[in-house]
Amino acid sequence: MTYSVPQHRNLLTALPGPRSLALHKRRTESVSAGAGTLAAIYMDHGSGAILVDVDGNQLIDLGSGIGVTSFGHALPEVTAAAAAQAAKLTHTLFTVTPYENYVRVAEKLNAITPGDFEKRTILVNTGAEAVENAVKIARKFTGRRAIVVLDHAFHGRTNLTMAMTYRPWPERAGMGPFPGEIYSAPVSFPYRDGLSGAEAAERTIDYIVTHIGASEVAAFVVEPIQGDGGINIPAPGYFQRLSEFCTENGIVFVADEIQAGLGRSGAWFSIEHHGVVPDLVTTAKALAGGLPLAAVTGRAEIMNSVQPGGIGGTFGGNPVSTAAALAVFDLIERDDLIQRARQVEQMLWDRIGHWPSRYNVVGEVRGQGAMFGVELVVPGSVTPNPTALRAIIDHASSNGVIVLDAGSWDSVLRLLPSVVISAELIDDAATVIEESLAALSTVVTE
Repeated sequence: MTYSVPQHRNLLTALPGPRSLALHKRRTESVSAGAGTLAAIYMDHGSGAILVDVDGNQLIDLGSGIGVTSFGHALPEVTAAAAAQAAKLTHTLFTVTPYENYVRVAEKLNAITPGDFEKRTILVNTGAEAVENAVKIARKFTGRRAIVVLDHAFHGRTNLTMAMTYRPWPERAGMGPFPGEIYSAPVSFPYRDGLSGAEAAERTIDYIVTHIGASEVAAFVVEPIQGDGGINIPAPGYFQRLSEFCTENGIVFVADEIQAGLGRSGAWFSIEHHGVVPDLVTTAKALAGGLPLAAVTGRAEIMNSVQPGGIGGTFGGNPVSTAAALAVFDLIERDDLIQRARQVEQMLWDRIGHWPSRYNVVGEVRGQGAMFGVELVVPGSVTPNPTALRAIIDHASSNGVIVLDAGSWDSVLRLLPSVVISAELIDDAATVIEESLAALSTVVTE
């Protein structure tokens, strides 16, 4: 790939710079305080794994817009495809007068999602909308109402998906009442529960059977890698047993791949790492290279159970967004970006995998593909350490490295770099983060 911005960190001003500070003043006077921000640094453009702010500073992006720009910023092939489509047709509404782009994206998703059975797809706008539609479809197909999710899950900010999201602050506080028949079951969390996948699965199943009743459950909705939950990856065998339980009891198994899907984990979909074929898959974020587009894909008999007009929306599968998605698919396959995600995983293990043994504020490093979490703890314990996370984020942001928070206790440093990031950028960003880790820890001399 070629980049319009040199791929290195370069700071011309203190961060935030003067233009960012001026914009932030305007923002506080015009934008709802509810739309909070992690770092008040305002961006102007980007390329690859580098963002350039309005003051000309070049920052290393380890957040990718929370997993959206998985293949880099302002991809020329994607922007060209979107611009060409925008010059030709921007909207008709697919359910009124359809167009080919929508059909082509659906065909591709049907082909790449796990399972060799016949599939169907619907396109919508956002991840939360995809999850809502998956719930609607599962309820229609099964005739049941109960929805089971997992502790530490994040599924969105609409009323229904907030009810499916685990932690109350900040997403749910003061926002109720929420829909009923949503149940949160214990998840496999190897760092904190010490259970095998089989043991954790039986705990989850016991909760469903004793608290809800398996025959009442329409759908079991899971993130194979819990992103906002702290890059929690359930133990091997966990999802296999739960998938079997769902099949045995007529429950629709839904893989929420909104953050981990489309190659970020080192596979098209992160559920593949568990050897499980879900009934429905939700995708979004990376799907259209930065443009709004999401989808539900799954078994034809489930997807076709909904009456015409029962699912859809005005902007779902917009011509411009679908043109961008087709370019993204081409780029992934042309440049083997799924393999590139595996290479980034190895780079990250090589560079930061030793942090728990070197910094006693780090309890664990875990990850898959270009998706890593650093569990921060009170030294000498496994107690979550949100104060340390805040200090690291502030230090990284002020030194030109964009990172993310995560975890139900706000104690996990989340790293979601683009899969095109270089080893040199990973090393530079890690060095910045280590400055903060050293200040927070008793450093072990290697």
